[in-house]
Amino acid sequence: MLRFIAHYGIHFIVPLIVAYFFFKEYRWKATLILLLGIVLDIDHIFANPIFDPSRCSINFHPLHSYWAICFYVILLFFSKTRLWGIAFLIHILADVVDCLFLAGKFN
Repeated sequence: MLRFIAHYGIHFIVPLIVAYFFFKEYRWKATLILLLGIVLDIDHIFANPIFDPSRCSINFHPLHSYWAICFYVILLFFSKTRLWGIAFLIHILADVVDCLFLAGKFN
């Protein structure tokens, strides 16, 4: 249960907190974009099975690959893409925490 709360808390609560505290001048737009970071999970449709609770997403799915993560970091350096970079990296953080639970690091 803690794994579920941590994983989905990072996916949905952390974006709200980040938007509230760091993007006050356009809070609603920032909230929407940060929550849209979940779109990275579209690459799960290429996996068989689509959802496997015992699989670590990091470097398994194309949009969760190390190359993709490097691209998300690069997005941080440009003001027009920074919010998307943050959204995608929050998503990756949620999946890293999930992988750590799978590896027994938090048990």
